[in-house]
Parts: sequence; structure tokens; C-alpha cells
Amino acid sequence: MTVINKKELYAEQADGLINVLKNRFEKNMSRHKTIKWEDVFGRLKTNPVKLMALDAMEETGGEPDVVGQDEKTGEYLFYDCSAESPKGRRSVCYDRAAWESRKEHKPENTAMDMAADMGVEILTEAEYRFLQTLGEFDTKTSSWVATPPEIRKLKGAVFCDRRYNTVFLYHNGAESYYAARGFRAVLKV
Repeated sequence: MTVINKKELYAEQADGLINVLKNRFEKNMSRHKTIKWEDVFGRLKTNPVKLMALDAMEETGGEPDVVGQDEKTGEYLFYDCSAESPKGRRSVCYDRAAWESRKEHKPENTAMDMAADMGVEILTEAEYRFLQTLGEFDTKTSSWVATPPEIRKLKGAVFCDRRYNTVFLYHNGAESYYAARGFRAVLKV
């Protein structure tokens, strides 16, 4: 019986993920015209926790890619750039309080819990609208976005999509969930 060293296995997985990210980066230069892959790679190779978060984004169908750089911190911004809301993150209500309020037919998870488990944050409305300047996303699905506390206090939550060449912001009860609604994430590296 062969014993597999977990560190070696993870190193192989990390190399595979970095290759996927590099290929996506090179294919989509319009998303990050002034950023060099070598600089992004330098950050990734020294930050295994962030690499694991990117792996979770990739594994759930997010197709993360660099979309910019934080002006204050210099961190690179990875957003989910899949054409539709990531498939592995759909059919979730907004947060734990919403999940607990459901009497029956509870979804398996919540958007906020999944994001926390993955080590990422849900896009804000502003971030979502910025993403839409880079392409057309969520033309058949929708994505929860970070909900302002005053709306959440009233048991609501907000989500966005793109229809009729326009980005829309909508509201729903936070406990609702649909097969075509998930969430998009941001990771700062």
C-alpha cells in the first residue's frame, strides 16, 4: 500500500490551480490590463490560505479571475467570473438567521455561511455592478449580494442579475432560495 504525503498532494493540487488561474488570467486580459501575472503569482505562492479560498471558489464553479487591485492595500481582487451564478453555490437562502426562520424545506446551506467557510466575502452591489462592466454575467441566474443591515433587520435581502442589457437590484425575503440563485464572491490577495 502506498502512503500519500498530504503536503505533496496539496502541492500538486496548488500547482494545478495556479495553472488554471494563469490560463484564465492570460485569456481575459481585458479584465486586468495593467496587472502582471508574475506579481499576482508572487502573492499566491506565499499565501496558502488565500490559495485554498481560491480553490474553493474554483471547485464551486466560480471561475475566479483578477479584476483589479485595491488602491489602499495593493491587494489583488479576485471575483467569480463564471457566466452564471456559481453552480455549486445555488439554492441557498441568505444567512443563518433566515435559514433558522424557515419552518420546513430548509436549503442545505446559506450564502453567508458558505462564504465564511470558503474564506471569501459576498460581492457588494457596487462590486457586482463593477463586475458587469467587464462582461455580461447572470443573464439566466441571479446572485445574492451583501445586504445593508437596515434591510436585513426587516428580514429582507437583496440580489442582482442582468436582464435586457441592464443590471437590476431586487429584494426578497432572506429565507427564500431558488435553484437559479447563488452568490458571487470576492477574495483579496
